[in-house]
Amino acid sequence: MVAKLSMICAFIVVVILVGVYARRHAHSVSGFVLGGRNVGPWLSAFAYGTSYFSAVIFVGYAGQFGWKYGISAFWIGLGNAVLGSLLAWWVLGPRTREMTQRLQAATMPEFFGKRYGSRALRIASAAIIFVFLIPYTASVYNGLSRLFTMAFGIPYEACVIGMAAVTCVYVVLGGYMATVMNDFLQGIVMLVGIVAVIAVVLGQNGGFSASIVALSQIQAEGTDLQGAFVSMFGPDLFGLVAVVILTSLGTWGLPQMVQKFYAIKSGPAIKQGAIISTLFALVVAGGSYFLGGFGRLYGDQIAYAGGVPVYDSIVPTMLSGLPDLLIGLVVVLVLSASMSTLSSLVLTSSSTLTLDLIGTTVAPHMTEKRKLLWIRALIVFFVAISAVIALVQYHSTITFIAQLMGISWGALAGAFLGPLVWGLFSGRISKAGVWASFICGVGLTVSNMFLGFAGSSITAGALAMLLSLAIVPIVSLVTPAVPFEVVPPAGAGAIDRAYREERASDEERGIEPFDSAKTLEKL
Repeated sequence: MVAKLSMICAFIVVVILVGVYARRHAHSVSGFVLGGRNVGPWLSAFAYGTSYFSAVIFVGYAGQFGWKYGISAFWIGLGNAVLGSLLAWWVLGPRTREMTQRLQAATMPEFFGKRYGSRALRIASAAIIFVFLIPYTASVYNGLSRLFTMAFGIPYEACVIGMAAVTCVYVVLGGYMATVMNDFLQGIVMLVGIVAVIAVVLGQNGGFSASIVALSQIQAEGTDLQGAFVSMFGPDLFGLVAVVILTSLGTWGLPQMVQKFYAIKSGPAIKQGAIISTLFALVVAGGSYFLGGFGRLYGDQIAYAGGVPVYDSIVPTMLSGLPDLLIGLVVVLVLSASMSTLSSLVLTSSSTLTLDLIGTTVAPHMTEKRKLLWIRALIVFFVAISAVIALVQYHSTITFIAQLMGISWGALAGAFLGPLVWGLFSGRISKAGVWASFICGVGLTVSNMFLGFAGSSITAGALAMLLSLAIVPIVSLVTPAVPFEVVPPAGAGAIDRAYREERASDEERGIEPFDSAKTLEKL
């Protein structure tokens, strides 16, 4: 117990010291929110990966989908690595970095507002982010309760409050740079922890071959397929594909993920970050889902409710027999995954609310100092409200919040994916197309929560993302397009001049300016 507590205390001291060190980068809005757009590939790649994979993945999704699909759940991790990381960096990274700097956009709503020349779109997207990131933030705490109870006997309430307080301190102190520096350290813990846990868990079941043999003898419900849990595509291929789409393509439209491309250095850093991020995802996500695939071997030990497995109990049960030091490492791993994601979410929420809602409606003439004060205050507010939601859910039978957490990715990516991707690469997209995507993404996922016409929230979210990519260009064909150079009327002069000066500078240096027609031909 002393060793485990020492590991936790050392971890907390390190992340707070990093926050203190990073204060020198947090004296302006750009520095606090984006690290001055000068973050290197290693820090950016690890920040992307640790924001991607939280305790929700390691404890919740790995247990749930490993139980449902067996070893084939590894395809989810592979999809996260290739589609959610590698292709996202290759396709979105360079163009997002260029466009957001040209438009001087620090948040996704600000990009929409300036790219499509619409204050209403900026406010609407900020409201969507505010509504759907808060419950998602609360869900980050849920993966910790059983692990902390198993390892320390510490009450869930103390765990939630402690994690919220530590995260709040270092994000308020150092902003984005404190977040990415801690993400790098936390990412190293996640890599080491995942590899060690897989090795020990398989060893407890006689090794890899013996574990596969034992798993092959378990019959899957609703199918006559023998050895379904060790087959290539598992017992439910359609469900598996829906999970891959939701958890992989979803990162292309999530504001806390795309923002990493705003802040990275220009030039070769993006290509380097793509490789690092992909390898990180392959180990962490692939390893988590691979581990969860053996959850059926513990079917007689996990908790059940109404005859249905409590999915959040599967991975903690698998880990309960680990040596004490390794349990301590696992707890630090889950703390790392949770705090990195939590810090990214609250920084995104607070900056969006300050710059895109308060800054455009209530106080449009705020000074730089006042904006920083608002962002820091809202970080405290978002951390506190998400902790309260997590505690309320834990002590009640409320299921609405849990359902809302499940549809957060579908609603956010379903609303933003099409407008972002098409807005980056095409000059023929209209405001109406963007509005159609917002309505479709949020409307489909929320209505499915009550009506269930699309089945699970996983299927609804995946469908919303695919529809977003299709509906934006279709609606834009019959409505007036918005060219690339459009910026909002308020303050447009200075931004437009800066944009055109940069284009002229590119021409003088022999760099070909962006041509939407040529890009469309290449696509």
